[in-house]
Amino acid sequence: MSTATLSPAAAATAKADTPIPLRAHLRHTGALIRRNLLWIRQDPESMFDAILFPVVFTLLFVYVFGGSIGQSLGGGQERYVQYVIPGLMAMMGMNMAQGVGTGFNQDFNSGVMDRFRSLPIGRGSVLFAKIAVEMMRMLFATCVLMLVAVLVGYDIKHWAGLLASIGLSAVFGSALMWVFLTLGVMMKSAQSVQAMGFLVLMPLQFGSSIFAPTASMPGWLQSFTDYNPLSALADTARGLMEGGPVAHDLWVTLIWSVGLTAVMAPVAIHKFRTKA
Repeated sequence: MSTATLSPAAAATAKADTPIPLRAHLRHTGALIRRNLLWIRQDPESMFDAILFPVVFTLLFVYVFGGSIGQSLGGGQERYVQYVIPGLMAMMGMNMAQGVGTGFNQDFNSGVMDRFRSLPIGRGSVLFAKIAVEMMRMLFATCVLMLVAVLVGYDIKHWAGLLASIGLSAVFGSALMWVFLTLGVMMKSAQSVQAMGFLVLMPLQFGSSIFAPTASMPGWLQSFTDYNPLSALADTARGLMEGGPVAHDLWVTLIWSVGLTAVMAPVAIHKFRTKA
């Protein structure tokens, strides 16, 4: 059936679903990245989470829990600073991922995504642009985190390890973003996306080695932390930034990242294409 016999909305959708060359996909993605950056420029309040999250969490855990947990590590608050900062870096991508799902859902409810889906652009371009901008926000949040970390006494011992840790956190964070983009399409409201994110992320955060060593945890919880990708990511970051073995935890993190992306990216794109 030709598009001339279809309704205007159906014709636009059919035209948008026409195969698009890779070069055009890249051009569309670049234009959408620019659009999203301009939106942030017009709404600077959308950057508050990227600024406040690393500040609040760093000060909270260092000055509230740093003394007691630092003693269990064989030192004091200074020792805890060296322990917790790589763990907080591992959280950057996770928390930014939750934000991309919420924002994506809000765009759907406001009608923005209906407009995008009526245009002759690659469906994946919309999602890739969202992830690219969130990665920029994550890198900005990481810079804020490291600035606060240095102010509270963190000693950067391995600059190459720091850069590698940031890159690894970005890889894992981008994988999680596909999960939350899927939730952003499937859930009816931004509040539902936030609630689901809270239920998933809270056990992953606190049932890991991000904030404290796992040796004192009960056996069943230690078993959970052994398979928790955030523990692997945090321990890899510590090994890279502080010095120590990283091979096993690095492979675990990469396997989780590749697996989540391979499974969830096609699902997210499919749900975006077929959402009524």
